[in-house]
Amino acid sequence: MSQSYQAPALLVGRVLLALMFVMSGFSKISGFSGTQQYMEAFGVPGILLPLVIIAEIGLGLAIIVGFKTRLAALGLAGFTLVAGAIFHNNFADQMQMIMFMKNLSITGAFLVLSAIGAGAWSLDARNGAAAEANAPA
Repeated sequence: MSQSYQAPALLVGRVLLALMFVMSGFSKISGFSGTQQYMEAFGVPGILLPLVIIAEIGLGLAIIVGFKTRLAALGLAGFTLVAGAIFHNNFADQMQMIMFMKNLSITGAFLVLSAIGAGAWSLDARNGAAAEANAPA
């Protein structure tokens, strides 16, 4: 892949991948009590909601700007996999199966991002971690 294509493609890919998490984190703030009840209905303690919000917004923004991208991507990969296993495990329901598969796909994308790094158009590269931002793990 030419370098002229790789940098913008990785930037757009990072933004598109992380935007859902940032938006979801902010929506959990405005619907805090409803989200807490939803979590508790699945056996997840509602007290964890602030950590979920911090993870979604913080790690999502880190990926968008390309800061500690490999670690942020690994964090959201784990988060997405666990969320899918907890909230979308009714495989008899076709919609829940599709949602689970979506989570698996997103987890895969985060694993790819953690392997290849943020690319040249990132804070990782700008902060002198260009070798880490562009080199395979």
